Amino acid sequence: MAKNAPPRWDRRMQQRLARGEAAALGELYDRFASLVHSQANRMLDDESAADLVTREVFRYVWENPDAYDPKQGSMRSWVARLTHRESVQRLRRAHGEDEGCEGTGLEERVRRATAAARADYIVASMPAPLRAALELAYIQRRDYRQTATDLGVTEDEARRRLRLGLQLLSTAHTRPLEGSPPPGYGRPL
Repeated sequence: MAKNAPPRWDRRMQQRLARGEAAALGELYDRFASLVHSQANRMLDDESAADLVTREVFRYVWENPDAYDPKQGSMRSWVARLTHRESVQRLRRAHGEDEGCEGTGLEERVRRATAAARADYIVASMPAPLRAALELAYIQRRDYRQTATDLGVTEDEARRRLRLGLQLLSTAHTRPLEGSPPPGYGRPL
């Protein structure tokens, strides 16, 4: 298989959607709805708006399965880009209705929301041992010694896991992840 070829599941899913198989849409929804909804909710900070974004993204996928370009990444990445684009458009529409806000404030909110969504993605996709160490240290407020004890590892290993987890999280502000929008993402769905 060529290095840049999409995974078999992505190719089959696109073909099934293009044939109009409703079961394919259901399978895609089951696989990615939580990703779409959580990303939209994180960006919009509004549960009902996230519900609308989720419906809009899957409507778009259903109506435009050929818009997926395997050369641009996985189907998961495509769905995440659609979610980001739709969420940003909703923020901008809401911002346009609010005359008390400045354009730079909206761009800053979009930037912060995008970084937060990337951080959520990083945490969700990092190996369980790193995630567990970060949760103990930063959510449960354990120091590295307590984290090591709770995890049953050496203090050096706990520090290593925390350091690596934090290094991964630091990329949320500096480097796009799979699923982040490419330049020029502002085209309408």
